[in-house]
Amino acid sequence: MFLGTHTPRLDDKGRLILPAKFRDELAGGVVVTKGQDRCLYVFPTPEFQRIAEQLRAQPMTHKAARAYSRVFFASAHDEVPDKQGRVTIPAHLRAYAALDRDLVVIGASTRVEIWDKVAWETYLAESEDDFADIEEGVLPGGL
Repeated sequence: MFLGTHTPRLDDKGRLILPAKFRDELAGGVVVTKGQDRCLYVFPTPEFQRIAEQLRAQPMTHKAARAYSRVFFASAHDEVPDKQGRVTIPAHLRAYAALDRDLVVIGASTRVEIWDKVAWETYLAESEDDFADIEEGVLPGGL
């Protein structure tokens, strides 16, 4: 499970050093793709394959599943982190998430998310009240 908030930087070649806490689980390979809310999702390869199976199970006649699959797979980039735990974020994904030098990398359970630092701070500021007001429907049975 991925947890926590980290603040790495992109280097001049568009590479990100993965937080040390995440490296072991991501060492076998990652898939980086467009996430929702203009962030990037980083999945360990087995988790990406599990999600791909779920999407493949949807009927081709399901319009929303087709649309999501197109963006999700077309923007995906796979690679194995190097010995320093670095992965390259392709230019099209950096542009999508408006990534500059300063980033925020968060653990989001089964995935890692990469955010532009300012975008993350804005998202958090706008989401705090919503977080406090979430009803039990989000967590069956509540906490």
